[in-house]
Amino acid sequence: MRITVIGCGYLGATHAACMAELGHDVLGVEIDDTKRATLTDGRVPFHEPGLEELLGRHVASGRLRFTDSFAEAGEFGDLHFLCVGTPQAAIGLGADLSAVFAATEALAPHLRRPTLLVGKSTVPVGTATRLAERLAALAPVSAGTELAWNPEFLREGYGVADTLRPDRLVLGVDSERSEKILRGFYSAAIDAGTPVVVTDFATAELAKVSANAFLATKISFINAIAEVCDASGADVTDLADAMGYDPRIGRSFLNAGIGFGGGCLPKDIRAFVHRAGELGVDDAMSFLRQVDEINQRRRAHLVTTAVELLDGRPTGRRVGVWGAAFKPESDDVRDSPALWIAGQLHLRGAEITVYDPRASDSARHTFPTLAYAASALDAARDADLVLHLTEWQEFRDLDIDQVTAVVRRPMLLDGRNVLDFAAWRDAGWTVHGFGRR
Repeated sequence: MRITVIGCGYLGATHAACMAELGHDVLGVEIDDTKRATLTDGRVPFHEPGLEELLGRHVASGRLRFTDSFAEAGEFGDLHFLCVGTPQAAIGLGADLSAVFAATEALAPHLRRPTLLVGKSTVPVGTATRLAERLAALAPVSAGTELAWNPEFLREGYGVADTLRPDRLVLGVDSERSEKILRGFYSAAIDAGTPVVVTDFATAELAKVSANAFLATKISFINAIAEVCDASGADVTDLADAMGYDPRIGRSFLNAGIGFGGGCLPKDIRAFVHRAGELGVDDAMSFLRQVDEINQRRRAHLVTTAVELLDGRPTGRRVGVWGAAFKPESDDVRDSPALWIAGQLHLRGAEITVYDPRASDSARHTFPTLAYAASALDAARDADLVLHLTEWQEFRDLDIDQVTAVVRRPMLLDGRNVLDFAAWRDAGWTVHGFGRR
């Protein structure tokens, strides 16, 4: 099919390249001149494993190209995917939907033949109904122009695989025609056994944010348990293993540490709480406020612990920070716990040097006052304390003896609880974690 992808950030660029890989002709619509020029050149303005190779191949083949023209998009596309961002609003906890409505209103007047606009952005429940009304009011062929909601479930670092081989498809539709079109479009995935949930707009909108809220709750739960383990002498890693064998619970997302960040979970749970309040059921989602508070408290607790390990006098002390991205296999530093912690210690007078395998440039742009190193060893050089804050495999594979040789004091605080504590201690290090014996 000939499809358009409106908004070519992380979600849009990934969807566009993967749909081209599946054989569709794709036109990406991106109004940011710099981002569009980068994509047109076959490059990706962020790190996502495997994506740049995919995008470059299909830009070169002509199957994928980019424009800033909604008129061109309307003429080109048989199917239009809406992938613009929905960040937290500048005031309050709700989602900023200005880009969603602006993109829809810019495209709608150019939809001069029957078509389907498919929303993939994460939006508060009720948004799709409002967009459908705007679409019907503005599209020249209003009777043949329909809306569907098809939320994405991508994990940063695994976006290509998650798009090419989704673990489920949620189709929010209000007509048999829309369902038929989407089933045809996703026929390869459906034939391969991908489960399909066909539902209404509201349920489809809630599917993504509910999944994120559950995952955030699971992370904050184990972090709260880690505080109990610290107080009682228990080990949260062994405890999580014991819990994880229960198939009703599972082991994933039960890793205690400094909590979650990024551009999705934090803003999505806040927008969920905000929307529940608008619907008059804020009490039902009040627990998510605690989830958010626990998550923020973990960051502050690590800062407090780091200051204590620096004998209560962080000013002038050197701290090496391993990690800046909010998670491994990404250069995304939005709401990154690692950078927040580094910034807070810097404000307290510590001399901070950060290293991240992929996110140092993004971090430098966000926190230009911090120092940045070209390697983990350089970040640790002459350090009084080393902080492990993003769980890149590179940090697990470090030669401990080499690190020992460059630090001033062998003191490690593992904010992710994944390093081999015994190996580091055997090498003469004092090692601290969360909820660990």
